[in-house]
Amino acid sequence: MARSLTPPAVRIGRAVPAVGLAAGSLATSGLLLEAGVDAVAVPVAPAAPDDTDLQPRRGTADAAARYGIDLAELAERAGLTGTAGEAWTLLLPRPVGSATGDLPWAGLPRRLVLVGVGDGTPDELRRAGAALARATRGLRRVLTTVATEPGADGPPAVRAFAEGYLLAAYRVQRIGAPASPKEAPAEELVVVGREGVRVQAALDEAVRGATATWLVRDLANTPSSTKDPAWVADRASELARAAGLRVEVLGPRELETQGFGGILAVGRGSASTPRLVTVTYDPAGPAGGPARRAQHVVVVGKGITYDTGGLSIKPREAMVPMKTDMAGAAVALATVLGAAAAELPHRVTAVLPLAENHFGAASYRPGDVLRMWGGRTVEIANTDAEGRLVLGDALAWADATLDPDVLVDVATLTGAASLGLGKQHGALYATDARLTAALEAAGAESGEPVWPMPLVEDYADAVRSTVADLRHVPQDAKYGGGSITAALFLREFVGARTWAHLDIAGPARSTADKHEVTEGATGFGARLLLRWLAALR
Repeated sequence: MARSLTPPAVRIGRAVPAVGLAAGSLATSGLLLEAGVDAVAVPVAPAAPDDTDLQPRRGTADAAARYGIDLAELAERAGLTGTAGEAWTLLLPRPVGSATGDLPWAGLPRRLVLVGVGDGTPDELRRAGAALARATRGLRRVLTTVATEPGADGPPAVRAFAEGYLLAAYRVQRIGAPASPKEAPAEELVVVGREGVRVQAALDEAVRGATATWLVRDLANTPSSTKDPAWVADRASELARAAGLRVEVLGPRELETQGFGGILAVGRGSASTPRLVTVTYDPAGPAGGPARRAQHVVVVGKGITYDTGGLSIKPREAMVPMKTDMAGAAVALATVLGAAAAELPHRVTAVLPLAENHFGAASYRPGDVLRMWGGRTVEIANTDAEGRLVLGDALAWADATLDPDVLVDVATLTGAASLGLGKQHGALYATDARLTAALEAAGAESGEPVWPMPLVEDYADAVRSTVADLRHVPQDAKYGGGSITAALFLREFVGARTWAHLDIAGPARSTADKHEVTEGATGFGARLLLRWLAALR
């Protein structure tokens, strides 16, 4: 039965703010005098160990000379420490005579933003970019030298700074009255410094990564009154076709015919029927020749558009953020779209098993035995452990029909991962040491860290059943390690493939803005996977 009310419109696939690159310095840049430049942002670093004064950078000195003021002294008076993530805006007055050019700052932007950069590492520059984004909302063009100072780490520094700026510029879409223009991000960020192919490529990569993250956030933040499996399938299809990618959608009838018992069982209690979406990017070969499929990577994302827990119902408070329980599917979709935008040489396929875990007369029950895709049977112990059922179906199907070289799944799967690793690290399980190392490195570079976890063989009995092939939740509490036993269950469906499982239950959601992370869905995982794919050989 379809929903009777027309859901509010939500824009999916929004463009991030513009980011540009200009050669020169603030001492020479004619951009400073152009109409539309609202603010100039310059870096400040903490005092050296043998000093008590903040360390201004070249851009700070150039701005101070252009404006005829001592910015370092003003920063110290304001109590700045130079710590990454600080931002202080100095709004200069318009004194008598400024219109005639008699003062050093005549005709220059009135806003100066001093941005703390810490030690200038990529992680700290990402925080600096985020602070600048929040300090310049409602403006038009912002000029900055923060990431291009002498000694900065070249393209990685530019990429991290631009990423932080673009990620913190995100705002959840309002349903109802429009947000104030003062809340909108600045229309354009111009990075002043060294031009070059590598620097421009770093900016382009930052834009692609932020675009992917915005897409995940928009999809996951959309209320479930709008977002059901059919709606997500429609949005995925629209985005895929616009990017020139192949897309296939299986509805309830096809899922039944092909034996997707896990997806169908989870979705059976809801009026919103499940879907399985497949989106494929095939790279173009050299000179228009056949595609060079160096590797085929399949990314499967958990797509529970709302999770009540089913008959094993959640407490009220735990249900509130459950519109984000399809973040894994959003990451998979954003990854394949990002791979296509970057024209990566690898074939990438996203598989999105979509269902709403509700309860009703047809709900599956604890004690039921399901037949999954491929014929394995699973004893149900807890209907609130639904994610591993839809993933099991999708993984088994991907293993048998898509012939991947690498199979990755990403999911907000277990509270145990969140308890063990907190809200900043994802849990990483893999069957290959090189894959583990590559994903861990990509996480560190992208600012989306993961922690390698063990597939403890002694716990394998936890997913065995006396009445079926498998039991999806351990019966005996002695095992503990809920994230580990969930990963062991999923491993049963990947055959002999090289496989990694990302449990992002902790970092996929945030209760507050902090640096580049925004309240609500964080988009964690998309940049990590895109960085890994870009480095994959």
